Amino acid sequence: QVQLVESGGGLVQAGGSLRLSCSASGRTVPNFALGWFRQGPGKEREFVASISRNGGSTYYADSVKGRFTISRDNNKNTMYLQMNGLKPEDTAVYSCAARFLVGTTTPRDYSYWGQGTQVTVSS
Repeated sequence: QVQLVESGGGLVQAGGSLRLSCSASGRTVPNFALGWFRQGPGKEREFVASISRNGGSTYYADSVKGRFTISRDNNKNTMYLQMNGLKPEDTAVYSCAARFLVGTTTPRDYSYWGQGTQVTVSS
């Protein structure tokens, strides 16, 4: 069992930055790949980024590549998403998710989810 709690969302102007955190609890957290997903108003949930169990491998959606950076600290059981150069179209509820062993870009592949944190980017 893994519990996930996101934090760090808020309101920011276009071009600004935010750092999201995802705190994970559970003895087997290092056995899980982690990912960030988002769901904008009237849109389906979409993949943002994922990171492997040891943090050595990362993968990004094309829409955020070069602007967002995913990382994790297994000593703290925490994952981060540094978001720079934010755009109004990045406005969404951002959720972290955990999948045993290997991450994917498909939301339904993930077993555990946080409640989400709102990110709003004004133009």
